[in-house]
Amino acid sequence: MATLAVGPDDVLRLCQLAREFHAQEAVAVPDDQPEGLADEWLDDVFDDHHEDAFLGEFRAIVADLEPDQQMQVVALLWLGRGDYESEEWELAVEDSVDAWTPRTADYLIAHPMLADHLEEGLRMLGYDVE
Repeated sequence: MATLAVGPDDVLRLCQLAREFHAQEAVAVPDDQPEGLADEWLDDVFDDHHEDAFLGEFRAIVADLEPDQQMQVVALLWLGRGDYESEEWELAVEDSVDAWTPRTADYLIAHPMLADHLEEGLRMLGYDVE
């Protein structure tokens, strides 16, 4: 089991908030996401949701994480999405260093399947998500 700098309970809370946010009728993330999710694109997607409680809490939790913890959450997304195998965990984390942005929360929540991918990433690393 890989040791995570970010607590699995924090990741599972992010999953819960992501599910709540994405389940709302008013939330629609376009399928045509640009490479790296440019700031302008993120602004367009989330402008109408700046007062959303789920999004606000999600952003606050991510903001409270240290950058290395945020990078691990991104790596978990990529792992659970199938971009990496469990044996490539360290590589995924290394690659997430180059992809880190101050807008990590928005990058994460812009993925409609985020909760499923994070949970799968945790499972692949041997964590219980029940």
